[in-house]
Amino acid sequence: MNDRIEQDWTAVCELDDIVPDTGVCALVKGTQVAVFHLAGEDETVYAIDNYDPHSQAAVLSRGIVGSVGERVVVASPIYKQHFDLRTGECLETPELSVSAYRVKVAGGKVWVAA
Repeated sequence: MNDRIEQDWTAVCELDDIVPDTGVCALVKGTQVAVFHLAGEDETVYAIDNYDPHSQAAVLSRGIVGSVGERVVVASPIYKQHFDLRTGECLETPELSVSAYRVKVAGGKVWVAA
């Protein structure tokens, strides 16, 4: 990796620190990011804003992970809106979507680019 690419990525935790099918909150360059680890044979991780624009609270990392059709989502723990973990789109109210971040697992650590 070159220096510029390395600066874009922040190590947030060990993959094993996230219980499968749950999320954690991490501070990435001053922004609260909800990082989710999905159960399975691969190391599937997603990252979106932790801030729920409906309730105006930083709670998405505490939401329930599931699916709506083919979409992998988290349901906000307050008003239950569904956010697509790949894109950040709010299924019920697209104009109140959140940002999605690039995320990877390397060396057993979860890295988020912001």
